[in-house]
This record gives sequence, structure tokens and C-alpha cells, in this order.
Amino acid sequence: MLQIRGLRKTFHPGTIHEKIAIGGVDLTFRDGDFVTIIGGNGAGKSTLLNLVAGVFPPDSGSIRLDGTELTAMPEHQRAALLGRVFQDPMLGTAADMSIEENLALASRRGQKRSLHRGVTKAERDEFTRRLATLDLGLEQRLDARVGLLSGGQRQALTLLMATMQRPSLLLLDEHTAALDPRTAEKVLQLTCQIVESEGLTAMMVTHNMKDAIAIGNRLIMMNAGRVVLDISGEEKKRLTVESLMASFARVAHAEFVSDKALLA
Repeated sequence: MLQIRGLRKTFHPGTIHEKIAIGGVDLTFRDGDFVTIIGGNGAGKSTLLNLVAGVFPPDSGSIRLDGTELTAMPEHQRAALLGRVFQDPMLGTAADMSIEENLALASRRGQKRSLHRGVTKAERDEFTRRLATLDLGLEQRLDARVGLLSGGQRQALTLLMATMQRPSLLLLDEHTAALDPRTAEKVLQLTCQIVESEGLTAMMVTHNMKDAIAIGNRLIMMNAGRVVLDISGEEKKRLTVESLMASFARVAHAEFVSDKALLA
């Protein structure tokens, strides 16, 4: 499904600020994989997602998604293939537009634009049905301005928008980090529900070790721009926070330090 080969990215090369963000990554994801990615600050997690999304080009290597070469494809052209939910709830929606208008934009992602009625009755019925699955009462507020929603409601709406066209790959970049614990748990439940019901392939970056262990069928840990652990199947089911930290210390010769991880 997703093939990453020899991926490298260095920021500010040749200067005193040189930073090797991705130092040679090879990964293959199967169709339907739900992969959690964990690592300390500066490990390369978000950079890896940004390279897949096309935010910036790699220095070398290749990225193929479902047989399509993405490596040199501009970010806007990848929109038809990718869905993404950011850490900041403000980034995934248009605050000055209504819930209905935001969903209409999402439903047309990757399609050619033309002049026709903004939202049809069939589309409005479909939006209502999908919003009802969130169990947040948003199906009764189609005309509400998105800027008036809470952070959790906006993130749930963004998640729905990102998956409305069933992307080939869903990218989740610490999408619950800015939410309070109770709301974060709700959004994570919705995430798992949507990924499972739609049969999506997903990559989720997180600092929370418990979430990384409990969610998905595969866990990747990064350190200094490299993949140092890749755990799946029965081995992942047997993981604990303690065993994961011990494994990281063994392969990376360092301690995994993260308040979010240790206090989760």
C-alpha cells in the first residue's frame, strides 16, 4: 500500500543549524494497516508525515502510495489520495464557514469544480447521517459556524472531513494532543471507529505510549530520524509501557523521556 525507500531529509544543510531529520527510512505498509508512530521530540515522526504529505520534498529516496509515485508530486495534487488531521483543531476546518459548507468542500476534494447548487438535498441528508455517527449533536447544527465549536467538536469534524472521500492513506499528526484528556479519549474512539468501519490505512503520530500500544495493529518507534523498533501482531498485543521503554533503551542506547508518555 505504502512503500518508503531510502528516505532522507536534512534541514539547514552545511550550516551550524544542520539537522538530520530523517536519516534513511525504509517502510512498507499493507492495505488496512493502522500504524502508530512514537518517539521523543526531534525523532522525525512529524517530518516523516510531512514528507508523505508533500509539505516539503525529501533529499533522496522515494514514496509510493497504492502504486502511485508521490516523491515529486506537489502537495495539492496529493489531496485526492490523502486525508490529514493536524494537532491544532483550528487547521482542519474553515472557521468562518458553516458545518454544512465545510463538509461540502470535503466531499468535493480532488474533484473538478463547476457551477451548480452549493449543497443538494441528497448531500445534506448524507452529511446529517455522517454527523450523527459522531454522537455530538452536530447533525442538528448544520448551519452553525465552525468557529463557534469546541476544540473537540472541530477535531471530530475534521476527522470526518478527512475521511469523507475515503483516502488511500489517513495521516494523524498528534491529533488529540491539544485536547483535554476526556475529549481526547472521545476523538480517539471516533478515530478507531472510522478507520475500522471504512477499512482505512492510517499513520498516527503520538507521544502517548499507552495510546500507541492500545491502538492499531502495528507500532513504530523512531529515534534520531531512524526507525528503531517495528512491532506488530502478537508481539504488539503483549506490549506494556515498561517493556516498550526497555526495548527502546536496548536498541537506541538511550532513555525515552516524555512527560506525556510517562504520565499517560
